[in-house]
Amino acid sequence: MIAYNQDAAGTVCIVGLGFVGLPLAMNFLARGYRVIALDTDKRKLEALGKGSSHVQDVPDRQILGGIASGRLAFTDRYAMASAAETVIICVPTPLAPDGAPDLGYLLDACRSLSPVLADGQLVVIESSTYPGTTAEQVKPLLETNGKRAGTDFFLAYSPERIDPGNRSLGIHQIPKVVSGVTDACLERVASVYRTAFDSVIPLSSTEAAETMKLLENSYRFINISFVNEIAMLCERLGLNAWEIIEAAATKPYGFSAFYPGPGIGGHCIPVDPLYLQWKAAQSGAASRFIEAAQQINRRMPAYLVQEIEKHLPAGTTVDGARILIYGVAYKQNIADARESTAMAIMEALLARGADVRYYDPYLASVQLPDGSVMARSELSAAALEEADCLLVLTHHDELPVRLIAEHSSFVYDTRNVVAAVRPGAKLVTLGNGARKDR
Repeated sequence: MIAYNQDAAGTVCIVGLGFVGLPLAMNFLARGYRVIALDTDKRKLEALGKGSSHVQDVPDRQILGGIASGRLAFTDRYAMASAAETVIICVPTPLAPDGAPDLGYLLDACRSLSPVLADGQLVVIESSTYPGTTAEQVKPLLETNGKRAGTDFFLAYSPERIDPGNRSLGIHQIPKVVSGVTDACLERVASVYRTAFDSVIPLSSTEAAETMKLLENSYRFINISFVNEIAMLCERLGLNAWEIIEAAATKPYGFSAFYPGPGIGGHCIPVDPLYLQWKAAQSGAASRFIEAAQQINRRMPAYLVQEIEKHLPAGTTVDGARILIYGVAYKQNIADARESTAMAIMEALLARGADVRYYDPYLASVQLPDGSVMARSELSAAALEEADCLLVLTHHDELPVRLIAEHSSFVYDTRNVVAAVRPGAKLVTLGNGARKDR
C-alpha cells in the first residue's frame, strides 16, 4: 500500500505554464484545488504574479482572483512540487532540427522532479509524445532516487486536449483520456481527474494513450492535406471544391467535412504526426499517409505564391508586388502563430522579392522563420487600395469583408469568406477552379 501525504490533499502542481498548463491550472483552481504553478521562465512568472496572462483563453481577472483567494501560487522551484498530491507536467515536446522528437524539456522536468518526489504522489504527463515515452523514458528518470512507480508513487499519462479559442466548450467538458503504468496508477489518476473533468476515459496502457493522441492529430493532418490536394485538383478540372465538399457533407454518414486552406499550423498538428512517423520508423514500419500528407503541406506555400502570381495583372510579377496578408494566426480568433503556415508563405513571398505586410487583430508582431520580427500594418481603405493583392489566410470573426471587397483590386481568398459579398474586385478563391466568384 502506498503511503500518502495527507497534508498535500487538494493541491495540484502544474509544471509548464503555456497554452496547455495555464488553462489546466485554472481548471483545477475552479474545482476548489490549491494550485502550485511552476515554470522556469522568470519573466513569465513575474507577469503572472501581477495578474497578467499570456494565454488568450485565460483572462487576467481569473489569475488575480486565484492569487487573492490564496489558492494560487507561482514558483520556479521544483522543491515546491513536493507539497502537492498531484504533479502534472505540460512542457513542450517540439521537433528537433532533424525531424526527430525533442524530449529535452520533458526529461529535464523529470530530472528536476525526481529528487523531490513525495511518497504517494501522482505524476501525470500531459505533453504529447511518442508511444513508450512514459514507461521507457519518464519512469526510469523518476525512479533514479530509489522510489518505484506503482509502489512508492503513481505515474500516469493523460494527453492534453486543449482547443485554443473555443468559446463554446470548456476544458472540463472535453472527455479526458487517462492511463497508468500500473493498475494502481490508472485507478489513482482516474480518481483525481474525475474531480476536475466531466468525463474520464481509462485506457489499458500509457502506450495506448500516447498513440491515441498522435492518432487524433494525424487524422486532422492527413485530412487537411488531402482536402488541399482536392482543392488543387479542382483548380485543374475547373471545378469548385467548396461546392463539392458542401454537397458531400449532406450525407448523414460516412463523411466528415474538411475544407481547403493555406495549410496546417499550431502546436500539435504539424508535430504529433511526425512523432508517430518517427516511432514507426524506429520499429521498422512506415506511415505512407503521413509522409504523403507532409509532402502536400510543404507544397502549399509555393503553390499559393504561384497562384497569386498567375492572377496578378498582366506584366506584374511577385517580385516587387505589394502583398497585404489578412490573418497570420494558425486558426481563427486566437493570438497564436506557432507553426502557422502563414510564416512559410510570408517567407516564400519575401524570397521572391515581394513587399509583404500583414494585418491580424490578435497579433501585433510576428517572428519570421529567419528570426526577424515583422510588426502589424494597418488595414485601411488606403492600405487595401495600395496593395496589388490582399491575401486572406485566417478567417477571424473580425474579418472586414465589405471593406476588403470595396477597396481591393485583387483578393486571393484561401478561406472562401469574401465571395459572400460578391465584390467588384478580382477575387480568386483557393479550390474554385470554376471561377464563378470573380
